[in-house]
Amino acid sequence: MFDPYKFARLLEEDRRYKLPAYTFVFEALQYAQDVLGMGAEGESEPIDEAPDEAQPEAPAGPERHVTGRDLCEAIRRYAADQYGYMAKTVLNSWGIHKTGDFGEIVFNLIRIGQMRKTPADARVDFDDIYDFDTAFQREFKINPPE
Repeated sequence: MFDPYKFARLLEEDRRYKLPAYTFVFEALQYAQDVLGMGAEGESEPIDEAPDEAQPEAPAGPERHVTGRDLCEAIRRYAADQYGYMAKTVLNSWGIHKTGDFGEIVFNLIRIGQMRKTPADARVDFDDIYDFDTAFQREFKINPPE
């Protein structure tokens, strides 16, 4: 569940990324699961929180885990859908310049209890998945309506 206090504190502690970068990663995860059908059912690690903080509500149905590599691909596709040829410019304006930045964002969200991970997940899973210039500009295709 979205906790504005945790996000405010996160944005204060780590100024590399703007709030839209975090919300975009959440939206891209949803896109990966709902539109692209990514994710396998699996167990995630419990969220570390102070004893006086309530645990976030469990999602309805089984949890579907998306790997770092798959999330990067979903982000590429979602960004192209949302922003077209401007995707790289938009992501850069939020502080995102490489796929490793997606890993930093995801692991920041895990740290504040807003996302979960499996024991096999690591921050480096997001490194060097694709080059932004290639993914968002050279490979960009305009699909005219039929």
